[in-house]
Amino acid sequence: MRALRGLVAYGQSIRMRRTIRLLPPAIGPTSGHVGGSSGVPFTLVVIGESTAAGCGVEDHRYAFAGAMAQSIFQSTAMPVHWTALGELGAMSRRIRYRLMPQLVHYSDLVVLLAGANDVLGRRTPREWRDNLTAILDLLAERNTRTIVMGTPPFAAFPSLPRALRSHLAAKGRSFDKVSLSVCASRSDATWVSSTDGRVDVGRDFFAADGFHPSVTGYRRWAVLAAEHATGAREHA
Repeated sequence: MRALRGLVAYGQSIRMRRTIRLLPPAIGPTSGHVGGSSGVPFTLVVIGESTAAGCGVEDHRYAFAGAMAQSIFQSTAMPVHWTALGELGAMSRRIRYRLMPQLVHYSDLVVLLAGANDVLGRRTPREWRDNLTAILDLLAERNTRTIVMGTPPFAAFPSLPRALRSHLAAKGRSFDKVSLSVCASRSDATWVSSTDGRVDVGRDFFAADGFHPSVTGYRRWAVLAAEHATGAREHA
């Protein structure tokens, strides 16, 4: 029965790739500043796949990086300089070898948004573990701390048929177990679940493509990350 469900999900995934119209990355500057100009700003980098690229919204100020910077500023009154470095369709291997070399400056915090494309691309948990570990090792040389966000709530994606949602959600959980294990073994990384019920993932969470977050979705997701970011900074 499990094998049959897997075949059904595989067939649906092929059909989905032919029919779904994904929204493009956000336009405009990929970096910005929130808060006043006095004092040394908190530096935030968001790196990863399409969500780091802001797919689903028109401007990075309303995507994950801008929304998280705003949330950090609101809770700490500390100015925040943010940078978004993402690529539509990027898997962890591409992030490791193509995006990571573009990070050349020190940052207070890096948020990694990755894993969804590895799940969709039928990569194995072992491949995910190897690339995630390598990415975290590279980030440890460039920043004080990393937050690894869990795989997205596939079970709630409006654009996906039921069998495929269930299949991807199960695989996402296996990737999240790996991420939790990898981060738990390090002092410089924290894993944060995206599917533990703390974020409302109703229909308004999603953009018009039913796949990427909307302005509302990015804000809710970023607030969750910001709560961990401010706590991580306080205890750093």
